[in-house]
Amino acid sequence: MDVVVTGIGLRSALGCRQTTWNRLLAGESAIQIRQPFTRLAARPLAMTAAIPTDLPSLTDQVVLDALQDAGLSAPLPDCGVVIGSSRGNQASWEQLAAEAIAQSLVPSQKPPSPTGERSSSSPAISPERSPAAWSLTDWLDTLPHAAAITAARRIGATGPVLSPMAACATGLWAIAQGFELLQSGLCERVLAGAVEAPITPLTLTGFEQMGALAQTGVYPFDRQREGLVLGEGGAILVLETAAAAHQRQAKIYGRVRGFGLSADGYHVSAPAPASQAAIAAIRNCLHRSHRSPNQIDYIHAHGTATQLNDRNEATLIQQLFPQGVAVSSTKGATGHAIGASGALGAAFCLLALEQQILPPCVGLRQPEFDLDFVRVARPAAVHTTLCFSFGFGGQNAVLAFGQAMG
Repeated sequence: MDVVVTGIGLRSALGCRQTTWNRLLAGESAIQIRQPFTRLAARPLAMTAAIPTDLPSLTDQVVLDALQDAGLSAPLPDCGVVIGSSRGNQASWEQLAAEAIAQSLVPSQKPPSPTGERSSSSPAISPERSPAAWSLTDWLDTLPHAAAITAARRIGATGPVLSPMAACATGLWAIAQGFELLQSGLCERVLAGAVEAPITPLTLTGFEQMGALAQTGVYPFDRQREGLVLGEGGAILVLETAAAAHQRQAKIYGRVRGFGLSADGYHVSAPAPASQAAIAAIRNCLHRSHRSPNQIDYIHAHGTATQLNDRNEATLIQQLFPQGVAVSSTKGATGHAIGASGALGAAFCLLALEQQILPPCVGLRQPEFDLDFVRVARPAAVHTTLCFSFGFGGQNAVLAFGQAMG
């Protein structure tokens, strides 16, 4: 059964779907030096507004964009929902924790004793301000599946509602799960993708402690690459069976040819040195898609601009595609949207198929690796594309997209 894409909802720091695509093809970057949190130093970020966005609001925008692009409107009770997020509503949890700490501690009236112990008047939890006194309904709205629930509420979904979390591979995992819902006959239409609002104090501090954050910008596969830059954004695809799409005479961007999923089981953050599991995911994707390496016209690489990821990814591309294939990473333009990065990449693959033009590897100045990098937007005969996502914990996801009738 053919599964096609009839709508794309997309928001990034570059703008909405069309604005993002136009600016990406022009080689623009949305990365700017920002200081959204006064207690943290200013650093490069890719933000959709002057202040960090929230997950439900961003999700709602992307869902509405997807429905409008597909020529659909709510309610859609029979439509499945598979929308993931790696960070989820972490920003809300950080805010709740900060407020709980600030509100629940009663100032001490006496200094510590000589032994360092506080007296009975030391800070203590105030019952009326304790977490137990919070509204349970408000708390439930901050759970990690908030993006999927927001979308389900928006369209009135009564069918399957899934919320995968697979680190930076989340977006492609979600689309693969949506594809399977259609293949299994459970749905005729699915909203699938990922949304991420990752700019929070804890996320920034965590990546900083790992030494993964760039100091000036994102330069994928470059000799002088510095690391990643966090970016807000999301992409949601409207997946339909080809029969359902043709019945309503819908516009079709392309088809999902197949996918490959695997896990390294190697390290919490570093990729496996020989990339065996990542290679297995690519080979499985090619097998399911009935494609050979020389039939791939373009690879949207994960391309985080970190030392290990770019080296491993370039090596496996050279190993599996010795005849050469056009490659680019778009994180130099949009920043790294963590769990939503693969969904954004999938959208760019579909737009490349529709318009027969390849997006450039923004930020690449001096390539370290011998690959056919797309340095500027390149017109090309595009029949089949691959999108790569490699996440922490060894999560690997690869999707193949092709022309609707190809």
